[in-house]
Amino acid sequence: MQQTDKKYTVITGASSGIGYATALAFAKRNQHLIVIARRQEQLDQLKQKIAAINPQLEVVIKVCDLSKPANVHALFQQLDQYFIETWINNAGFGNYGSVGDQDLNKIETMLHLNIEALTIFSSLYVRKYQNQPGTQIINISSRGGYTIVPNAVTYCATKFYVNAFTEGLAHELKQSQAQLTAKVLAPAATQTEFGQKANNTTEYDYDKSFAKYHTAEQMAEFLLALYDSDKTIGEINTKDFSFSLKDSIFPYSGDPKQNQKS
Repeated sequence: MQQTDKKYTVITGASSGIGYATALAFAKRNQHLIVIARRQEQLDQLKQKIAAINPQLEVVIKVCDLSKPANVHALFQQLDQYFIETWINNAGFGNYGSVGDQDLNKIETMLHLNIEALTIFSSLYVRKYQNQPGTQIINISSRGGYTIVPNAVTYCATKFYVNAFTEGLAHELKQSQAQLTAKVLAPAATQTEFGQKANNTTEYDYDKSFAKYHTAEQMAEFLLALYDSDKTIGEINTKDFSFSLKDSIFPYSGDPKQNQKS
């Protein structure tokens, strides 16, 4: 039986980077957490840090490989007893390499994680919580989902999907007058494990690769600003790395105003 007196925030990909920093940021707001990732040790360390912030908070750890669709469905069912006020789809990774030379095994896993798991979780969450006041789903995408980065075409394409899917979902929820809101955060370069994973290396120097970048902690603060707002998109400007909140970026044919202009 679901307990509705205690509310939780779910964060996937919480073992490092933006997910890890976001968990700590929500803990500082006294939010109970369900943290999901493949690495038990890092999640245990995160739980210890949260206990130091507020020992009264409940932190539920779920170790799971979300690149396998069956795991995604099973995990959502495991969380049925919890009232999830906010769901943050953060799990994902990138890839640098030309389309002709990219490692297809890695690409298949990236597609499963960046697109499939996010879509399944989003759909299941909407079905269950769309009429629950105060609920939010926030999908972590990339500024690369609004442009095409050389040597990262496939990764950008996955994030184009995330941006279009989330913006479309936000419109759909508004039109149906749902209580749930959908939002997307689109970071630019952020100092996390992303660089190592995308480049298939154990070390990656952000200072050498980027003139500007944000820390994971900064992105967590931007995420909270999006969470607190009534906007759909939190976006980083790649020219000056400023952060802004927007209603939408992609055109939406379901908008009567857009149809009148076309």
